[in-house]
Amino acid sequence: MAPEDAMTSTDVRRSVDSAGMYEVLAGFAEQWRTGRARALEADLGALEDAAPRNVLVAGMGGSAIGGDLLRGLARDRAAVPVAVERSYDLPAWVGPETLVVLSSYSGTTEETLSMQAAAQGRGARLAVLASAGTLLDAARAEGLPHVQLPGGFMPRAALGYSLTALLTVAERAGVLALPTSEWQETAAMLGEQGAALADASGNEARTLAERLAGRPPLLYSGTPMLDGVNRRWQTQFNENAKVLCGGNVFPELNHNEIMGWEGAGAGAPAVVVLRDASEDPRVARRIAVTRSLVEDRAAAWMEVASRGQRPLCRMLSLVLLGDWVSYYLALHRGVDPTPIGLITRLKRALAT
Repeated sequence: MAPEDAMTSTDVRRSVDSAGMYEVLAGFAEQWRTGRARALEADLGALEDAAPRNVLVAGMGGSAIGGDLLRGLARDRAAVPVAVERSYDLPAWVGPETLVVLSSYSGTTEETLSMQAAAQGRGARLAVLASAGTLLDAARAEGLPHVQLPGGFMPRAALGYSLTALLTVAERAGVLALPTSEWQETAAMLGEQGAALADASGNEARTLAERLAGRPPLLYSGTPMLDGVNRRWQTQFNENAKVLCGGNVFPELNHNEIMGWEGAGAGAPAVVVLRDASEDPRVARRIAVTRSLVEDRAAAWMEVASRGQRPLCRMLSLVLLGDWVSYYLALHRGVDPTPIGLITRLKRALAT
């Protein structure tokens, strides 16, 4: 079948997308509402008594992306630092005044369980986000603050649940306060933009996917608020579209990576720049000058801008767009976006 058939024909799309990633992406707005509700209803106990001195989100893969997005939002708005750890152990600064949010959608992630043990050994304040598994069982048995997320999804496909739950936990713990208007604007955008991006007859995500087809993508962004969005795009290209994808940020890439473009030739990547109104004018100038120097060496140069007034809405507008771009790119390549064959084989090999 031609690639466009998989995008426009429901029957052909379903034959490629056997596990229904389309429906999952189309349900992001509903995930957002449900995750928020569950976190508001959860008994967080002493977590609300006093704000922590610092916050660490401990997780891997799709379960850790919410931490990156929280860190981006918190950078200019929170009175305490927020960090993300993807490892087996914790930084030396984690202690009794640290809030460690253990995020493992499955509840069985090896690295996250190791960080749980380390955090408890240091007397850190704990909160758990999981749908099931050992981590959730331990939270219940030990009376740890926790939010049970709905099950049945791939971790990367449950971001609507895990991110809004994490933001709500941070809010209730006194780490980051988001006004009601910001939640409302984001929810409205997710519904409206989500419906538009799900219309495969023609939308921005499909157009970007078609331009990226056959070209390795390279993600650039120019404001710290979008660092986590940049990573999300990269990992969605990896897992959904099954393509390698790199990324970097301004102004740092102007001090090193730009020199790599001098040797770019056949097979050069296509650049996608994530833009936001919060960019420092000096960074915006750097992006423009870099484009003038690099564009004719790249397979393509594309820029996409966030939408909305408030930071949370703008951030999520780009997250949603990237999810759909990776989906349409998967269809264009004729690959099922859900299976993660090499990850599954890796886990089996490690278990032997």
